[in-house]
Amino acid sequence: MATHPLWTEEYWLLLLQIYLKKPIGIKPTYTRSMVELSLELHIPPRMLSEKMEQLARKDIPSLQTLWETYANNPNKLRKEAKRIRGMKGFGKPEKFYEGVEAEETFEKDFLPIEKATDLTPAALIVVLDLYFHLTPITMAEETPEVKEVAQLLGITARRVVEIMDVYRFCDPYLNHDDLMISPLLLPCQNIWDRYGNADTKKLSTLVEELHHYFK
Repeated sequence: MATHPLWTEEYWLLLLQIYLKKPIGIKPTYTRSMVELSLELHIPPRMLSEKMEQLARKDIPSLQTLWETYANNPNKLRKEAKRIRGMKGFGKPEKFYEGVEAEETFEKDFLPIEKATDLTPAALIVVLDLYFHLTPITMAEETPEVKEVAQLLGITARRVVEIMDVYRFCDPYLNHDDLMISPLLLPCQNIWDRYGNADTKKLSTLVEELHHYFK
């Protein structure tokens, strides 16, 4: 299993905290608590998900000791988690990346879009999946699927339709106007470039996982 350069052994405790939240067990990759921890640690959710599976297996002595020490002592676990978060450098990877040209990370997908702060790229990914399941005539506010996605994302059905209108402009298979002025154009184009020509089944699988974050 690959280990992220920012991972430290003390982070097992933070994962254990999430694991022990009801319902106790391995949490979906993109459940909100997992994403929030990922943003804290600057480690992608999928890597933390792999670590949580390892945590559940208790397949190394140090993990067995961790379970024995903290699993039935929530106060001690909470105190240690607080100590870890208070450590110098926690959640600040700048020193590690100093002098290194860092790649774009997963983190931007969960941060508000400039000039459209009610949305995140992750929300646009969900709407893109919806776009591929509808026809132009059903990309309307009264369509049940549009209402469901709007409720999931905490936005209006009109906003969902607006996003799909931008995707229609991005779609090379449709005839569209030569010009569109919208603060959503660049963010939607970026999502289209990443997923618009990819396997729609893989996109749908990703969106099913993202639903855990927005619920």
